[in-house]
Amino acid sequence: MRFTRSIRARLLLGAAVVLLAFMAGAGLAVQRAHADSVRASQFARLQGTVYLLLAGAELDADGKLVMPEGFAEPRLSLPGSGLYANIVNVNRKEEWQSASAVGLTLPFKRSLPVGQWHFDMLQNAGGNYMAATYGVRWAVRSAEAPLVLSVLGDSAEFDRETRVFKQTLWGWLGGAGLLLLLSQTLLLQWALSPLRRVAQEIHRIENGEQAEVQGRYPTEIEALTGNLNTLIKQERVRQGRYKEALSFLAHSLKTPLAVLRTALADPARLPAAVAEQVTRMDDIVQHQLGRAAASGSARFAPHLTLAPVLLRIRDSLAKVYADKGLVFTVDCPAELTWRMDEGDAFEILGNLMDNAAKWAGQRVMVRVWSDGRDAREGGGLHIRIEDDGPGFSDTESILQLHVRLDERVPGHGVGLTVVNDLVASHEGSLKLSRGTWGGGCVDIVLPAA
Repeated sequence: MRFTRSIRARLLLGAAVVLLAFMAGAGLAVQRAHADSVRASQFARLQGTVYLLLAGAELDADGKLVMPEGFAEPRLSLPGSGLYANIVNVNRKEEWQSASAVGLTLPFKRSLPVGQWHFDMLQNAGGNYMAATYGVRWAVRSAEAPLVLSVLGDSAEFDRETRVFKQTLWGWLGGAGLLLLLSQTLLLQWALSPLRRVAQEIHRIENGEQAEVQGRYPTEIEALTGNLNTLIKQERVRQGRYKEALSFLAHSLKTPLAVLRTALADPARLPAAVAEQVTRMDDIVQHQLGRAAASGSARFAPHLTLAPVLLRIRDSLAKVYADKGLVFTVDCPAELTWRMDEGDAFEILGNLMDNAAKWAGQRVMVRVWSDGRDAREGGGLHIRIEDDGPGFSDTESILQLHVRLDERVPGHGVGLTVVNDLVASHEGSLKLSRGTWGGGCVDIVLPAA
């Protein structure tokens, strides 16, 4: 359902359900507590009337019940007043009722063990009543007479009081619930406004109205907006790299194709020209494909263990250059990992180690280390590759980004240029110099993603 796909709708629905459940539970608990309190108060009043009857009751010498003509409670003398009393003299099967009960059939309790109280809600055709009954043993000289005293009160007062409280309670709870829901809606509106602003900024980015997410956002979504900007930047860099690679590929292939067209007029020179230009075009294609395929900054790449990559490249190069008997020295902590695409790692390390092996006399040294856990601590990944060959004759043109193949220093191919492009895509730096053995030395520093 579209409704449940909205975070705001889900939160409002959840808040409404929880609030409704809480209000219902709290309201029922308060209503029941109030009803119990009112009921206890009513029973206490009836119990007080029983004590009033006890104070006024007397037994004559024959054990006959004698009651006064009036009581301190005037309702007992007023017919139909809503308060009714009854006393049963069990031994004489004698029964007395208050003047208020004249002409009424009331559900008095006429038997009860001595010394016990009984409170109950009673009902008959005449209405609903609250009853308090007490059994007592009355001593008359040497004889004892068990009496059962009952007082009934009309429950209309109890019902009216609980009904008024119930209406008041649920009215206030309903109003409070609506106020809380309104407050919750406004609070959610305010709390979720950063997400709406992010959505609006993304829409403007899609329409080309802005380049990235620019607003300041709460810490909970700041990482989201930062990573989103990184993804946008990487995608634009990747698209630019593709377009640039295609542009330079088309430009670079013009010269070999022109040479081939010229060679068509000289059949004797055609085979050599084709072989030469095909090699050049293959180098050009490899170069541009390598640049276009660079993954770039790898914030979202998994951690790659570098030692196995170095050892695989070393073993492969040892077979390729077996006739030279090269000695490869690899110094890399076994537990060292870095956020980098595996293809980029093989491209960078493979090209550098292959170039060193090609020019080395006997030795190639590879050292990889990290001087910190992340970029905020000044950390970075360091790669140094040295050989004992003749070294670099021209460090400028070797790394010149878009120099044509026929203008490059002979012998270095496209490997170092591809590596330079990859390092640049990782926002790193590459430096060529002369090493401790007198040969070439390549130093690379990659910042933490």
